[in-house]
Amino acid sequence: MAHTVVDVTRLAAQDPVQAAQVLGEMRTAALGSRRAGMAPRAVIEESWSRVLRSGLDPDREPRIALLGRDEIERRRQESPLRHVVPVLRETLLSVAEPAHHIMVVADAEGRVLWREGGAPVLRRADGMGLEVGADWSEGALATNGVGTPLVARRPVQVFSGEHFVRALLRWTCAGAPINDPRDGRLLGIVNVSGPLEAMHPTTLAWVDSLARLAEARLRELHLTSLERLRAVAAPLMARMDGSGALAVDRDGWTAAVASLPYTPRVVLPASLSAGRGSVPGLGPCAVEPLPGGWLLRPQEPPAEARAVLRMVLDVSRPRHWTVTVSGETGDWTHVLSLRHAELLCLLALDRAGRTASTLAGDLFGDPRRTVTVRAELSRMRRYLGPLLAHRPYRLHEDAEVEVRFPADRGGLLPPSTAPGVVRARAAGPGGTGPRGTG
Repeated sequence: MAHTVVDVTRLAAQDPVQAAQVLGEMRTAALGSRRAGMAPRAVIEESWSRVLRSGLDPDREPRIALLGRDEIERRRQESPLRHVVPVLRETLLSVAEPAHHIMVVADAEGRVLWREGGAPVLRRADGMGLEVGADWSEGALATNGVGTPLVARRPVQVFSGEHFVRALLRWTCAGAPINDPRDGRLLGIVNVSGPLEAMHPTTLAWVDSLARLAEARLRELHLTSLERLRAVAAPLMARMDGSGALAVDRDGWTAAVASLPYTPRVVLPASLSAGRGSVPGLGPCAVEPLPGGWLLRPQEPPAEARAVLRMVLDVSRPRHWTVTVSGETGDWTHVLSLRHAELLCLLALDRAGRTASTLAGDLFGDPRRTVTVRAELSRMRRYLGPLLAHRPYRLHEDAEVEVRFPADRGGLLPPSTAPGVVRARAAGPGGTGPRGTG
């Protein structure tokens, strides 16, 4: 029997009470393995499947552990989202408070770092554990408007009975991921939450526009900081009589260049300090501190591709993945986004290489999404350089590659839903992959 997918947005706009009842019946049937005439939306069904595999009990009251005040403050200070909270607050609250909504900004792990709204709805949120410092990841609270968009990497609205955990059934929330406009890295999420009867059909589009506003503000701040650094570096570089130099910010983004090929970004070693250091792609450099960045002066020509000796891809931890490259210019480590960890894992496991369409199938289940794959590989080439070859896409054949898997291969990149990663989880025991083959 064909199932009808509920048009939740339309139903909730017409009659919130009936919407809650319909969604509750659908949830009871679906989670109770009973036949039902209605099916959840695809994004909700996928989330429920992930949660069921994790063993969470839909009827168990969630235990929400809060971060301590010091840890909350540390995360706030380290998060680029601190720069956009005032903009989001100003844009949202004039609408949110009268409509009995609250705004939540969480980091990439689903930890609530900021929360704004009127006192009555904040009290209701407290009763569900939607507090500053709470873990609202999908792994902690199952399907919800903070954790599920972080996994799906796209805007998601979760209505009433679409929540997996019973304690959240009277709540509705919409969340949209915020990505770093410089490199696509997931920074966190902005979420609007409230009772079902207060949600409007346009809420999800509204929240998505807030996320895009946040990204635009971050892009503007980045360009402004590069302009400021360029103004400081320009007089110094003008006095160098033609010797090569590069002014970069503390993340390696180029503000100014003199007598060197332009590159948008260089990978800076974590231990870079004033004096002399080694920078991937530039080799030994004289390093001088600048306000907000560094002045790099290469001391010899950049190393070629065959100088790369060894690459270690570490995907052994649940949410922190790195690639470390050792070569004639020294060692450096780069922290990976989930998408880049997925791509590098797939390439390390198949040293013969893959086409863009094959990688698109492995990442998205759709071999037509080659444009997205090529864009991500282009971003990766900014820090991997000649280590990443193409036609087909592969890791350089002269490189020695080691992959550090989790002890249980089933724990490989837990947030990933990429079909290629799902297959890799079932491929056998974890541990450290053989050198040169991954």
